[in-house]
Amino acid sequence: MRKLLNSLFITSPDVYLTLNGENIVVKQEDERIGRVPLHNLEAIYTFGYSGASPALMGACAEKNIALVFLTKNGRFIARVIGESRGNVVLRKEQYRVSDSEEASAAIAKHFIIGKIFNNKWILERATRDYPLRIDTDLFKEVSKNLSDIVAQIRKVTDLELLRGYEGQAAILYNKVFDQMILQQKDDFFFKGRNRRPPMDNVNAMLSFAYTLLASDVAAALEAIGLDAYVGFLHRDRPGRASLSLDLMEELRGVYADRFVISLINKKVVNKDDFLKKENGAVIMTDEARKKFLKAWQERKQDKIKHPFLGERISWGLVPHAQAMLLARYLRGDLDGYPPFLWK
Repeated sequence: MRKLLNSLFITSPDVYLTLNGENIVVKQEDERIGRVPLHNLEAIYTFGYSGASPALMGACAEKNIALVFLTKNGRFIARVIGESRGNVVLRKEQYRVSDSEEASAAIAKHFIIGKIFNNKWILERATRDYPLRIDTDLFKEVSKNLSDIVAQIRKVTDLELLRGYEGQAAILYNKVFDQMILQQKDDFFFKGRNRRPPMDNVNAMLSFAYTLLASDVAAALEAIGLDAYVGFLHRDRPGRASLSLDLMEELRGVYADRFVISLINKKVVNKDDFLKKENGAVIMTDEARKKFLKAWQERKQDKIKHPFLGERISWGLVPHAQAMLLARYLRGDLDGYPPFLWK
């Protein structure tokens, strides 16, 4: 159980939520394990829930507290709310900003600043941890160039220019990505990003990780009341969760890339976990996907200190924290959107 930004997160999968006066009571096997006042709560998020009493649902609806149900793996199931009040205003503001490319760029650049900043510190950490196994001079040069690009992005007001800077940063980062793969080099290598279909083992893993991350971020956005399909950097396209792709940008490297590299370097996966099809596409075996998913869920339980909130939370709650910060910015409660900046 965790309270964050006036929201309560119930992460234990086998609890039941009830109402006692003006308080939410959390029970596990008929034992009370938590009690939190309803006042000042904006939302309750419960993962892998056993249930919630009708009285609690009614109280939450009356007080305009969203009650959000997700699976234990973080997939969005439902959001129970009362009369549509705050969410209508929030979504209308989201649509208004999305309709303006200039206003969209003002938000989107923070997603990209977060992405490039985090990629820079991935390289800095590799330089510190493996100075004898990588080209440290090249890593330092790329890191400096990424810092220069971030400085340029801060002045950007145009989406196309922003995409251009993002592309430059991606080329630099990808140039040294392969050196961070320290084990099983004959079977796991990165010569560049390829997808639809992925043509090597590393890209097959990256594609799967990005799919899982996009799903987690979309669930967080839906849970907070934002429209995951209306983005700022990624423009509207039928069937594409554009805002999810926006928000996950700052988490791609630090969350997904590092996870994939760790599975390779720790030899959790090996060459036998992949199949090559006749058209050259590489896919993961069913057993490999199971191992991947198990490790992904374990990773989400690891703790990290949130750089903006200053609190220790699990990695699995980071998308939810960022979705809440984005909603607060759109509502006008924050002067700017604070991206997730990792070191």
